[in-house]
Formats: sequence, structure tokens, C-alpha cells
Amino acid sequence: MNILLVDDHAVVRQGYASLLRALMPELHVREAATGEEALSQVLEQVPHLVIMDFGLPGISGLETTRRLRQRLPQLRVLFFSMHDELPLVRQALDAGAAGYLTKNSAPQILVEAVRRVLAGHAYIEQALATQLACASTRHDTDPRLQCMTQRELEIFVMLARGTPARTIAEQLCISAKTVSNHLTLLKSKLQVSSHAELVHLGIDMGVVRVAG
Repeated sequence: MNILLVDDHAVVRQGYASLLRALMPELHVREAATGEEALSQVLEQVPHLVIMDFGLPGISGLETTRRLRQRLPQLRVLFFSMHDELPLVRQALDAGAAGYLTKNSAPQILVEAVRRVLAGHAYIEQALATQLACASTRHDTDPRLQCMTQRELEIFVMLARGTPARTIAEQLCISAKTVSNHLTLLKSKLQVSSHAELVHLGIDMGVVRVAG
């Protein structure tokens, strides 16, 4: 089976590719460093699974997944990321991902996730699945997040993390004017007046984590 591993950090990507080849010798693992490269490789040869990082230079992992799934609805994508914030996990699943796990996972967990997703099942890392289930049961998702469209939430997260508007436009392949319009709408919806307030709100909502 063919797998495409998408990660912009060469050492990390090559390390995980070597790990998968050693533990799952039946796999043929290809690599891509950017979303653009992933799109090109998938057009050349459709893999059985794409393992996708969230944060990529150029087109984001989320946008890459949307584009891949639009062209190939049957394509299975497993997110493998350092990010474990629930709003981001939900975004990945809403974009059509079949699974999500963090890079803190043990090698055997990655192998299990790959095998389950290849077999046609969904796979969400246990800790994240528990958090998602608890949040759903308690209905404690911040209502201000629920009022956002998927695109607004994506831009909100990027802005709250300090990503420049020009970079957001480039990564999402939209105009700077569109980003500016979204920012204006977000400030109105969230009732904030400055970028700093937006960042603090992102921290309060749990979409941005402050390093301890």
C-alpha cells in the first residue's frame, strides 16, 4: 500500500517515514514537504492514505486536505500534528479527515492508527476522543466558536497565533482584502476592538495554548 507523509520538517518527516517502513514493511512511503507538493504527488499517484501535518508552509494542512477531499472524496487522511487543541481537531475532522493523533503518541499508536484508517475505520487518539466526547456531553463548546463558519474559525486561530494577514492570505489562497473582511466580521461577532484582544480571546477559548 502507498502512503504519502506530509511534513515540512525534513528530519521529523524522514524519521517517521523510516519508522513506518521498519514497523510496516508492506508499506511504500512517499514524502512531501508542503501542501503544494502533496497535491502534485497525489495527482501523479493516488495513495491509500495521506498522513498530514497541520502547520505547513504555503497551503496549510487543513486547506490541503479540503482540496484533496474535493478532488478525491474517497481519499483517507490522517492528521499527525503537535497541536491538540479541540477546535483544531474538530476543524480537521470537519475537513474530512479520517483520524487525528498528536506527535506525542508512541510509535505503536501511530502504527495502530495507520492500520485502522487503512482498514476503513476512523481513529482519534484516546485522550482527544475522550475530550471531544466530554465536551459534546457537557455542551461546553464556547458558543462564540459555534457562531463562526469553518473559514472564520480557521482565520481566527491563525490571527490569534500571530500569523500576519498576508501570510494567511497566501496559505489559504485568498486575497488580503478577504482576510481583512473576515477580521472585521470576527471583531464584530466576538465584540473585540483590537488584535491583542483577539489573541487573549483565543487563549481563553483554548484555540491558542501558551507555553508553560
